[in-house]
Amino acid sequence: MELWLNKQAVSQVVAAGRRLIDFLRDDLHLFGTKEGCGEGECGSCTVFLNGTAVLACLIPMEKAIGAQVVTIEGIGTPTSLHPVQQALIEEAGVQCGICTPGMVMAGVDLLQRNPDPNREEIIEGIAGNLCRCTGYQKIIAAVQRAAQETT
Repeated sequence: MELWLNKQAVSQVVAAGRRLIDFLRDDLHLFGTKEGCGEGECGSCTVFLNGTAVLACLIPMEKAIGAQVVTIEGIGTPTSLHPVQQALIEEAGVQCGICTPGMVMAGVDLLQRNPDPNREEIIEGIAGNLCRCTGYQKIIAAVQRAAQETT
């Protein structure tokens, strides 16, 4: 099977029925994308598939054949964080780290679709992502900050 992962061509034999999350974590050792629930409820495994935010725990690898996949590892770099990543740090919007990659991906997705969201739009934009640590206020503030810094 072939796909584009974080702008790199990947070609690998994959068992039928394997999930994208398992391929990313177990086969490619990309541990940034987290599996929080495995049922599509928490948002921790959010990645982009052909530009659309999807839950990697629900995507069979067959749907990724020939696709463009972007994981958290493809958003920013260690020396040049994406504005959403930087804002989460500055607003102290991270704690345990399980939800963080999915929150970043949700924030990036929202800002790509709506560069200047209001508070309600941010709440709606991250609604598919669960966080049990921060209470969401700092995450919302971080997305607001990232929006201000990128517009």
